[in-house]
Amino acid sequence: MPSLFATSDLHVTHQGNAPIVDTIRPESPDDWLLVAGDVAERAQAVVDTLAMLRERFARVVWVPGNHELWTTRGDKVQLRGEERYRYLVDRCRELDVLTPEDSYPVWEHGERPLTVVPMFLLYDYSWRTPQAESVSLEEALDQAREAGVVCTDEYFLHPDPYPSRQDWCARRLKLTEERLAAVPEDHGTVLMSHWPLHRHPTNPLYWPEFALWCGTTQTADWHVRYRAEVAVFGHLHIPRTTEADGVRFEEVSLGYPREWSKRARGAVPVRKILSN
Repeated sequence: MPSLFATSDLHVTHQGNAPIVDTIRPESPDDWLLVAGDVAERAQAVVDTLAMLRERFARVVWVPGNHELWTTRGDKVQLRGEERYRYLVDRCRELDVLTPEDSYPVWEHGERPLTVVPMFLLYDYSWRTPQAESVSLEEALDQAREAGVVCTDEYFLHPDPYPSRQDWCARRLKLTEERLAAVPEDHGTVLMSHWPLHRHPTNPLYWPEFALWCGTTQTADWHVRYRAEVAVFGHLHIPRTTEADGVRFEEVSLGYPREWSKRARGAVPVRKILSN
C-alpha cells in the first residue's frame, strides 16, 4: 500500500545537503511526497531537485518557502515577488509537480478521504514577543534588531506588486480560505505549508523574536476548522512531532549541515506522514 512522505528545507546548494537529498526514495511505486518549501534559493536548483524527486515518486506536491522567493544576485532568474512565484509554478507544471495553484489531490488510502491542501501563505509579523505585543511593527522590528535577529527576507524577499509582505500574506490568506471552503465536508485534510499554521511550534526558538517571520495569527484555528488529519510544515529547522487540539503537527525540515550534523540521529531528509 502507498505511503505519504514529506520533507522541507532541503537547501540543496549548501555543501553536504545534496548527497543527503539524493537518498530520498519511495518505498513503493505509488508513494507520494510533499515538499514544504526551501528547496533552494536559485530557481534552477529548485526545478532540478523537484524534477529528480518527481521521477521517483508517483506524485510530488510543492509549496514555496521564503528561500525560493528570494531574488539574489547569483540567480539567473531575477524575477521578484509574485512574478517569481508564478514562474516557479509554471516550471512545476512542466514537471507534473502540483502547487498551491492546482487542483487539490485526494489521498484515498485511509479511513476517510483526505484532501491534500498545499498552501502558500507567508507571514504578517503578528507573532510577537510579549515585549512587542503593544508596539508598532517598526518598534517590534527594532526590538528584534537589538536582539541581533533580522530575517534575510527583509533584504531578498520582495512583495512586488504588493506594497508589503503583510499585504501579500493577506491576499494569500483570502485566496486559500476560499478554496478550503470548497473542500467536501466529508473529507479530512492534510494541510501543507512552509510556515507553521499554529504558533506552538515556535516555542523552542532560541531567538523568540524570530517568530515575527514565522506565521500569522489568522491561521490559528485552521487545523480545527478545516478538519486536518495532520499539518505538515518546515521553516523552523526544528524537526519534530507536536499536537494542538488533537491534531498532529509535523515539522519535516532537513535543515543546514551545521544543524543536522549535531543531532544524534544525523540527517533525516524525509518523514513518513501517512501509511497503511
